[in-house]
Amino acid sequence: GQHELKKHITASIHTDVGCVRETNEDSVSHIIPRDDETLQRRGTLTVVADGMGGHASGEIASQMAVELISGYYYGDWDHSPEDALVLAIEQTNADIYETSVSDEKFYGMGTTVIAFVILEDRAYSAHVGDSRLYHMNGRELELLTIDHSEVMEMVKQGILSMEEAANHEDKNVILQALGTKPEVNVEISIPLPVNLYDEFLLCSDGLSDMVSDEEIEKIWFEADDIYYACKDLINQAKINGGHDNVSVGIIRIEPEEKRKPGDTIRQTREVKALA
Repeated sequence: GQHELKKHITASIHTDVGCVRETNEDSVSHIIPRDDETLQRRGTLTVVADGMGGHASGEIASQMAVELISGYYYGDWDHSPEDALVLAIEQTNADIYETSVSDEKFYGMGTTVIAFVILEDRAYSAHVGDSRLYHMNGRELELLTIDHSEVMEMVKQGILSMEEAANHEDKNVILQALGTKPEVNVEISIPLPVNLYDEFLLCSDGLSDMVSDEEIEKIWFEADDIYYACKDLINQAKINGGHDNVSVGIIRIEPEEKRKPGDTIRQTREVKALA
């Protein structure tokens, strides 16, 4: 059989306070396990969490989310990766909720979460709230998650179009978050295939509210590499108003062999797009 190129994961993760807010209540993390067995069985984990609640308690909730989810996920060897991810988020929800009712300064705090695991040939996303996962293959942008929001529920039922939802005054009303109730309903994706030159983007609604999918696609595709794609997307969110904290992470699948100098991602994307 043909020699399978070993896949290599590169990532660029950024968070920015935006133009309006005083504090950044978003938290982000990207973990690549050091030992091979953990990497093979559990893969890499990327998390974006968008906290809510006054007096910087949203910041506490989102930090708890990224730290606890990864701790529980990598600490659970008894379940399949997708079950371990769901259980980790459920347990984290219970912990944040416990903290929120233990001290009145944390009362009512919560956070959205999008968590994304990549194993060798497949990936899983799990989310609560309206932080999103997008996929780019060649030059096609695809939204892989449906926000847990009132307007997206209405889109699912055919009451609103995606465009109407994007401009709706209630677009930020989410149906659930981590930490606001004792139980949470985590949505886990089907296994997503992972191919060379795929790119996945996780973001808080500080990006998706401010920058349309068309703009995201264009900026992402035109950037020289994933670092600049993140920077350019955050800048566009700020140019468009930057009403919220903005977090963006892009994960890219590459061949293990190092790229030749001058062989930019742009060219590999063009090749992929033409293939």
